[in-house]
Amino acid sequence: MKPSLPRSFSTYLDLVRFAAACLVYLWHSNQRWLVEPILPASNYGHSSVVVFFVLSGFVIAFVTDTKERDWRTYAASRLSRVYSVAIPALLLTILLDAAGRRLFLDAYGYPFDSFSLRSAASLLMLNEVWFVSITSFSNVPYWSICYESWYYVAFAVITFVPRKRAWVLLCALALLLGPKIVALAPIWAMGVWLYRSRRLAQISEPLGWFLLAASTLGIVLFHGLGIDQAIGNWFKAQIGERSYGELTFSKNFIGDHLLGLMVMLHFAGARVVAPRLGRLFSTIERPVKALAACTFTLYLLHQPLFLFWGAVLRGNPNGYATWLATTGLVALSVAIIGGLTETRRHGLTRWIRWQLAGQRAVRGAEPG
Repeated sequence: MKPSLPRSFSTYLDLVRFAAACLVYLWHSNQRWLVEPILPASNYGHSSVVVFFVLSGFVIAFVTDTKERDWRTYAASRLSRVYSVAIPALLLTILLDAAGRRLFLDAYGYPFDSFSLRSAASLLMLNEVWFVSITSFSNVPYWSICYESWYYVAFAVITFVPRKRAWVLLCALALLLGPKIVALAPIWAMGVWLYRSRRLAQISEPLGWFLLAASTLGIVLFHGLGIDQAIGNWFKAQIGERSYGELTFSKNFIGDHLLGLMVMLHFAGARVVAPRLGRLFSTIERPVKALAACTFTLYLLHQPLFLFWGAVLRGNPNGYATWLATTGLVALSVAIIGGLTETRRHGLTRWIRWQLAGQRAVRGAEPG
């Protein structure tokens, strides 16, 4: 029997996805020109990306098991998922940065040059290969979708390519991407294992409650006791500050693996426990799904949006009023943009599938 995805658990995952995106927003918008007081819960941004990776691996394993069972369907869905938001995000980032820098240049400590290089790297998802780190203008969070896109490719190779050829392609892919992207791949794979593991799918409800409570406590202590920072400092001492810095977003990969394991166990417990709270989740299902529908847009556009709206308002950062007003404008912008892009990606999916099917038909009609 294949692991199931209870409806209540699906709602829980949507809630976690949206909450993680909000924590990333808090992390990046915690800038003193915008709000002088330190924002609560503003130090969980990178950890939230770890949550996204585990969640992404789980969801991709689920959809390939239930819906996207051939490579054309999978490719169409993944390409539309990424580029329906990534292309508008890149264009809007350039436009918003250009306008915002004219209004308040001091808010922009981010590059605004090498347009061809940054745009090409962003479109090809090559911003973080090897020890290169090409920031997508002010859109710092863009790095994680570059990682995730290549995990989609690697998973497709494992799933749809014969095994002997798959290993060759995976090795070639690793050589192309380099150590940074490869270092965080096991975290994404934890999500795949969570879905495919029969043992984790069949745990008892008491064990589920234990895993849920223990993993939650572990995640809190991981941050509260500074375990992540201690592991990072130890690793930096082993390889040197320069090499540590060259790993950029993967420099804390050892601690990230530990956190990823706790997140995976948390989801394993939640999957068992969620049906017990079915009435609660059914009550909040519709609003949660509405919020989750724009999560990708929120994640990929929040930084250029809050920089722009903060530059427009130029309010007093002493207190939370300016930050709250900026956040309200960001939320409104995300709702509008998400309604035009992310929530309408299915049309792009159908077009890509049609193109791939057309190419197959053309090849089939060619004389041997």
